[in-house]
Amino acid sequence: MRARSLAYLAATLLISAPLWPQVHERDPLTDKEVDQLRETAVEPEKRLKLMVDFTRARMATVDQLRSDPKPAKDRGTKIHDLLEDVSSLVDEIDDNVENYNERSADLRKPLKDIVQMNSEFQAKLRELRAYMEDPKNTREADDYKFAVEDVTESVNQSADSSRKLLDEQNAKFAKKKK
Repeated sequence: MRARSLAYLAATLLISAPLWPQVHERDPLTDKEVDQLRETAVEPEKRLKLMVDFTRARMATVDQLRSDPKPAKDRGTKIHDLLEDVSSLVDEIDDNVENYNERSADLRKPLKDIVQMNSEFQAKLRELRAYMEDPKNTREADDYKFAVEDVTESVNQSADSSRKLLDEQNAKFAKKKK
C-alpha cells in the first residue's frame, strides 16, 4: 500500500513539474492593465494599441532608470525585469496579431503602430548596448545583459513579421477596395 502511494506521488510530481515555472512566472501586466485588455478582446485595433502603450511604458521606465544620475538600489535587477516584461509583451503582441490575422481582421493601423514601436525599441536597445559597454556600467549591466539579448531578438522578429504582414494586408485590402 505504501509503495502505491509513493508511486502516485512520484507520478503526480513528474506530471506537474513542467507546470511549476508557469505558476511562478511574473506577469508583465498589472491587474488594471489586464482588465483593460479584457474589455477590448474583440476589438483588435483598441487591444493592440493598449498593448503597444503598455510595452512603451516599460521601455520608457528602462530609459528613465538608466539615465537617472543617482542609481536606484538594484537598478540592474529592475532593468532586467522590465526588459523581460518588454520581451514578453512584444511576443504577446505578435501572438495577438497572428490570431486576429487568422480571423481576417484589418490590422493595417495597429501594424503601423507596432512597426513604429519596434523601430523605436531597436534604437533604444542600441543605446542600451552602448551604455552597457561603458566600463563604469559593466557591473550593473551584468544583471541584464541576457535580458537585452532576449528582448533584442523578440523586437527584431516582431519588426520583421509586422512589416511583412503590413505589406500583405496593404495588398490584400487594396484589392478588396477595387
